[in-house]
Amino acid sequence: MEAIKSLDGLVEKVKSLPGRRIAVAFGQDPYTIESIAQAVKEGLADAVLIGDKTVIESICDNKSIDSSLFDIKNNTDPVSSCKEAVAMVRNGDADVIMKGLVGTDKFLKAVMDKEKGLLPPGAVMSYVGALGIPKYDKLLLISDPAVIPFPDLKQKTAMVNYSVAMAHKLGIENPKVSLVSCTEKVNSGIPNTVADAAICKMNQRGQISGCIVDGPLDIFLSCDKDAVEVKGVPTPINGEADILVFPTLEASNVFYKGLMLFAGGELAGLIQGTTHPVIVMSRSESAKSKFYCIALSCLMTESN
Repeated sequence: MEAIKSLDGLVEKVKSLPGRRIAVAFGQDPYTIESIAQAVKEGLADAVLIGDKTVIESICDNKSIDSSLFDIKNNTDPVSSCKEAVAMVRNGDADVIMKGLVGTDKFLKAVMDKEKGLLPPGAVMSYVGALGIPKYDKLLLISDPAVIPFPDLKQKTAMVNYSVAMAHKLGIENPKVSLVSCTEKVNSGIPNTVADAAICKMNQRGQISGCIVDGPLDIFLSCDKDAVEVKGVPTPINGEADILVFPTLEASNVFYKGLMLFAGGELAGLIQGTTHPVIVMSRSESAKSKFYCIALSCLMTESN
């Protein structure tokens, strides 16, 4: 499979795959409905909107969207709608779950329910996003901008593995993983750099496979070949990173939002560690970003 290098290329790839079914918890906000409508019309997926049917139909009328595109299940309670969406996925009635107009805490509580949720016992839940940036010649995967505030070694190892698995789905056979920091030197005063060194050793010994890992590295050494030459730091990443794994949620979150605001970037991202793809985007995220998330979720359900 040829590597997918853009979010639009991702959409085109998914169009060639069998359709998936998405259950949307409390799917009654305009951006979510617009994104789902586009996905259905372009043949990416079928959709079930769980929410207040009157509100959903009103939004569809205001946006000139045909409400018959969806299967609408009337449920006026946001918590109950989340549980219903999770149950659909667990029962095989849907392949993907998506958050609508409901708080992330309420949504994830249903996803993480020990008895009726989608997170296996002992699994690390994280988040991986695929960034499309006009000035970078390929997709750039990032982790973790949404779930783990200060990842420890176990969590960071899981973040690497999840990111590599997504890269493989995107056709990147041997992705270059940069463990990002403010420096390229291991420093006991900066604890994340010590964890980075351990992860690099795990990669060398085959405990983390299917990728090339190096770090700590700064953003320039990770993504700019000229900087590698100027700084004279030997690294197999060589300014061509496919994946950036950040030391904290704050760093990753600020990084991608800055690129979206100032550099025309777009993000498709998913919760990782769950049994099925989970789409969690801010209620204020654009319909376009949510559409790309839907495309990525459909790709991630495809068997190898």
